[in-house]
Parts: sequence; C-alpha cells; structure tokens
Amino acid sequence: MTNLAALTNHQIRLAARPVGLPTRDGWSFTTEPVVEPGAGGIVIKNLSLSLDPAMRGWMNEGKSYIAPVGIGEVMRAGGIGKVISSSSPKFAVGDTVIGGLNVQEYSAFDEMSIKRAGITKVDLRIGSLTQWLNVLGMPGMTGYFGLMDVGQPKAGETLVVSGAAGAVGQTVGQLGKILGCRVVGIAGGQAKCDWVVNELGFDACIDYKGGSVKDGLKAHCPNGVDIYFDNVGGEILDHVLARINKKARIIICGAISQYNNTTAVQGPKNYLSLLVNRARMEGIVVFDYADRYHVAVNEMAGYLKAGKMKSKEDVVVGLDTFPETLLKLFNGENFGKLVLQVAAE
Repeated sequence: MTNLAALTNHQIRLAARPVGLPTRDGWSFTTEPVVEPGAGGIVIKNLSLSLDPAMRGWMNEGKSYIAPVGIGEVMRAGGIGKVISSSSPKFAVGDTVIGGLNVQEYSAFDEMSIKRAGITKVDLRIGSLTQWLNVLGMPGMTGYFGLMDVGQPKAGETLVVSGAAGAVGQTVGQLGKILGCRVVGIAGGQAKCDWVVNELGFDACIDYKGGSVKDGLKAHCPNGVDIYFDNVGGEILDHVLARINKKARIIICGAISQYNNTTAVQGPKNYLSLLVNRARMEGIVVFDYADRYHVAVNEMAGYLKAGKMKSKEDVVVGLDTFPETLLKLFNGENFGKLVLQVAAE
C-alpha cells in the first residue's frame, strides 16, 4: 500500500455562492493530510474528474433534487481513480473505481460513505478512463434513460437534441440513430455541427450561433418533432415547442442557457403547444436510475466495441485550472465531454 503519511491532498472548496458565472475568487484552495479512513474504508488517487453543467445548480442555495454544496465544502464532482489503500473486502489496491470523488487529489471513504458516494469498480477493458466519465458514465446514463424511459423512441420518429456535441447530447443522438430515428442536432458553431453529422451520423445539425434555429427546424424537421431532448432551455425550447407533433415527448435534462442568469429563469412561453398536441414534458434526474446503470453500460459498451457509437472527450490537465475550466461549459468552448485530468494514470 501507498505510504499515506507522505501525501498531501489539494482540494477546491466552495467559498461563496456565485451570482451569475462562478469566478476564481468564489473558491478556496486548501491542503490537508491524507489519512486512513478506518476499518472497511478506502483511499483513492483521483485521476480525472467529470465537469458537468449540473455543478452550477449544486452551488445554489435552495431545494433541489440533491442538497446544495455547503460553503466551505469540497466541490462535488464525479470522477475516476485508483484505490491506493483499502481495508474493504469489496475493493483491492489497484482497482479502478468511479463515483463521487469531488474536486481534490485524493478521496477517502469509510465503509458507510463508500455507498453514499456510489463508488463502483470499472473495467478498463470495455472503456477507457475518459469513456467511463462520458458514454459509460453519468452523462451516458442520463442520455440513455432520458431517451429510453422518458422519450420512448420509435423507429421513423424525428428526434431533436440540443447541446448535440456535448456529453449527453452525443449519446442521445447516436442512440436515436441506432434505434432508427431521424436525428437533428442543435449545437454552437459549424465545427461542432459538422462533427455530429459527419462523425456521429446525425441527419442534420442546426448552428444556433450562425443561423436561425426556427428556420433550421422548419428545414430539417418537415414532418414535425416527435421527441425533443432539451439540454439548453430558453428560446430554443420555445422554437421546438412550435413544431412538436401530437403526443410528442419533451425530455427536460438541463437548461444551460439559464444557469448563470442574475434574473428569473425564463420558462417556456410556448407551453400551450403541449395542450394542443396532447404532448408530455418530463424531467430526468439520472440518480433515479442508479440500480439500472449496469443495463445501460452493458448495452453501450457493446455499441462502442462494434463501432456503432463514438465517445469524444475534451480533456484539460491540472486541478488548479478548475475554476476556469468549468466555465468552458457555459461559453460553449468545450467540444465533447469536459474532463479535468488531476493525475496521469
């Protein structure tokens, strides 16, 4: 086992609740010794962390599907790492694990907190480190269960996906194609649109930065929209609602266009389209499906192996870059699943 006494853990903690975009001065950078958590516990060396839009919501005070990160607490984040010390019968030194590791170099868990953090062994033979944070990780699980359980896709239907080049969007679109849907993405920038069409196989992609989403939907969804997987909210949601078909399903996964508002969140103005079309709008929170993750992992690992699915990650190196790297999510700078590499494997 590693000599834990020789290690120092660098951590990033929430120092203040942000108003608008979170900035570097809203974080505190701390160090503490790495200590053995006791009988049944483990210590993990964190290799890579998943940076996700949901993290912005976790910084806010107030009731949500999960408690907010407390002031002074290490920032919440999923990640992947190696077990370097273990007194748990379930984990051995050298195991690769995934779970709630948080924004720090090392994560220590006692027997009870292992379960709370969802620490699970992963098999690097079926996916790389970064794929386990993308298609095989929380974004992939979100896309899979949001589309399959809430969207209930059928071959021949038209599926529209916003944030199409992001972590969740890329999984949703590729799954839709595998299932026989016509898939239209919405993304920011021609390079992202070209990638989702040419590399991922989407039927079309609308560049919201370079043209009219309204006109793009009219051109690429001539038979209307049966399923909309929404990652952005705002005006784009209204434009899609104007083109939905009878019995359409709208999956509310996120609203990244609204997360850093300093004014009230803009809700759907065009919601009466749900009434007229007898359509359904439903939210997806991935944690509700934790007992079924293995089903989605097995299925999508098969697609990766068969070349039916691709997994693109945008990797930034260095724990200290976290405050600036997180902002890539909100200015559309990331291309693929945003991953922060804490240490080399």
